[in-house]
Amino acid sequence: MVNLASDTAQRELVISRILDAPRELVWEAWINPEHLKNWWGPTGFTNTIHTMDVRPGGVWELTMHGPDGKNYPNHSIFLEVVEMERIVFEHTAPHFMATITFIADGDKTLLSWHMLFDRPEDLEVVVKHHKADQGLRQNVEKFQAYLAGLK
Repeated sequence: MVNLASDTAQRELVISRILDAPRELVWEAWINPEHLKNWWGPTGFTNTIHTMDVRPGGVWELTMHGPDGKNYPNHSIFLEVVEMERIVFEHTAPHFMATITFIADGDKTLLSWHMLFDRPEDLEVVVKHHKADQGLRQNVEKFQAYLAGLK
């Protein structure tokens, strides 16, 4: 018998954070490319968003510009978009599914970010070689700082 819970745990990166901003603002800053380009990615990265069609089946293409001078193209497809509640997208390389939820908590928002990789080895590679665990944490910290500047 396969234990799906432990199998999933070996393939996921998860972070949750209470953001000091109302859900409407958090949602807008996440789905609007004019906002997202300013906070997306780990510390030191900047972004060029080529297309961001936030709807089921919509394409999201961006290039992350690293502090090392390299460009990192990203391609994703939005699978589910529930306004102000949830975004699910499939990232193509490396392949993973991302689910971001937005839960109102008064004038704050609980943001939960879940990335599920196909195999434990895939997660291990992105953590070891690209420090994806640190990058995800930094991404949320940048988002929180960006939101503070919008209030």
